[in-house]
Amino acid sequence: MSGFPQYDEYDAVGLAELVGNGEVSATELLDEAIERCERVNPVINAVIHPHYEKARQQLDSARPTGRFAGIPFLMKDLGQAVAGVPLNNGSRFFNGYVPDYDAEMVGRLHAAGLTTFAKTSAPELGLLGTTEPALFGPTRNPWALDRTAGGSSGGSAAAIAAGIVPMASGGDGGGSLRIPASCCGLVGLKPSRGRNPSGPELGEGWYGQVQYGVISRSVRDTAAALDATAGGDAGMPYAAPQPPLKFEDEVGREPGQLRIAVVRDAMCCNTPLHEDCLRALDESAALLEDLGHRIEQVQPDLDRMALGTAFFMRMLVCTGAEIADAERLMGRRARYAEFEPMTRAFANLGRSFSAADLTLANRSIEREVRKLGRFMGDFDVLLTPTLATPPVTLGAFEPRGADALLTRIASRIPLGPFVKWSNTLEQLVENNFTFVVSSMLANMSGEPSISLPLHWNAAGLPIGMMFTAKIYQESTLLNLAGQLELASPWSARRPPHHANR
Repeated sequence: MSGFPQYDEYDAVGLAELVGNGEVSATELLDEAIERCERVNPVINAVIHPHYEKARQQLDSARPTGRFAGIPFLMKDLGQAVAGVPLNNGSRFFNGYVPDYDAEMVGRLHAAGLTTFAKTSAPELGLLGTTEPALFGPTRNPWALDRTAGGSSGGSAAAIAAGIVPMASGGDGGGSLRIPASCCGLVGLKPSRGRNPSGPELGEGWYGQVQYGVISRSVRDTAAALDATAGGDAGMPYAAPQPPLKFEDEVGREPGQLRIAVVRDAMCCNTPLHEDCLRALDESAALLEDLGHRIEQVQPDLDRMALGTAFFMRMLVCTGAEIADAERLMGRRARYAEFEPMTRAFANLGRSFSAADLTLANRSIEREVRKLGRFMGDFDVLLTPTLATPPVTLGAFEPRGADALLTRIASRIPLGPFVKWSNTLEQLVENNFTFVVSSMLANMSGEPSISLPLHWNAAGLPIGMMFTAKIYQESTLLNLAGQLELASPWSARRPPHHANR
């Protein structure tokens, strides 16, 4: 059992207030988090690269300050460099790589008082909606160990749900904050494009789709973290405008009557939604009506398959580029076995497309995003289930049948014109977009989007609801999320596999 059982009663802001009042020390909180990690991580396999002594030395050398002063924290092992700590990006190829600098987001989170003591697992290069890298093995969902914790920030989400920390870092290129938040019963906000920095080394990940942020148990933690990290950094091509109020202050404000579009279909493919997700959506819509909001069930006039195939092409093309960039960073060519077969297949498929193909895909996205913008002119928020189904079983993303054969072939040789002049891309979308079906739309549009843990199904699995607002309107989402958190609180829920059980 815990030496500080009150730990679970507070979010990160609440714990920081205890530290500020002298009721508990930062060292005591760090010891508590480490003890919990050692107790539950062998079961869920969420945390990698512990550096406990480095964290203790940090606390010994300087008293933390900031909104989260003294709070233990976990950093996702993908893209976010922490000086002196290995960065594997979920891949065997990066074995031995230790950056000598902090990413800008890392520096801002640490400046807010957070103490990083380990990193969390991610799928290789963040490519999948599940966290099962060959390098570290599968991360298990604390709500059901045979289920995915989501991806690519699945390690962070599982660690929070299991009670190791109240908040951890993540990134989102197609739903990677919101997917694991939904799977693990947490809050996951993808900020607007340009809201948070990606420097000093990284540019616009996946054509501006990747945004960094946190996963947490409470809306105010998410908002306070955004206050700590928001704003441009050197070399950033554009930055979101400064909000009129602090994001944390938006959480307690009444949202007023919002116009909310409820969509019962996938947004980026033709996959039908699971009955549990539709039931959760209907209950959410009823709750919103009870709270005084105007609800309208609609279907935006979007070419869903055009969005799905263009998104997938971007992902494939970027995978090839990321392998080449990784080889530049490491100063050598990668051996075949140093990247997983699916990663190799994605890269080779991506190399089958020309610059003109990619430009046409980008223009297709731009056309659909313009349509979405006109649609959102009539609404404040768009609501859909975060995922098409409850959390899937581990191994569900392993290719089977013809897909397995294509993966094996494509991992070794480029398929060239076969991919371009057949319906291979469309078929891959149909076969692979069965779980993650809508979250990538906000990455393509740049709009802010949040997953809230409003429902659990009869099997006890979390089902997140995804709210998307107009670009730069995080305040609208935080107003509404704060209201829903009060109306349908979730913070007291604990999964069966929790550090304090």
